[in-house]
Amino acid sequence: MPDNVVKIGIMSREDYKHRTIAIAKGEYIPRGAEPKVWFESLQSMAQVLNSENQELLRLILEKHPQSLKELEELTGRSSSNLSRTLKTMARYGIVELEKNQRRLVPRVKAYDFQVEFGIRRQTH
Repeated sequence: MPDNVVKIGIMSREDYKHRTIAIAKGEYIPRGAEPKVWFESLQSMAQVLNSENQELLRLILEKHPQSLKELEELTGRSSSNLSRTLKTMARYGIVELEKNQRRLVPRVKAYDFQVEFGIRRQTH
């Protein structure tokens, strides 16, 4: 899978907790093809990847803003809103905030997404 594709998994908090404990105990070894990013629900994923934020990612890709201030001017969004959104996306590996002198430069790391989920309880 290309580096720009993020594989997203949907798993309940309880199942994710059990999975994490099993990994820590060495009882479960994640397969290479498994998602690296996990959301608790489709709704929580939709909050991060809503249409407004997808447009933000497109704008960063196309305009290459060199600071959050420049991105603020391009989008009309407040710096606090942009900062919060970008930090959330950075936690999920979708963007990175590169430090360049005294500025944070937003860079899109992933722009294609694959979502994987099931309705059976996870056993690992």
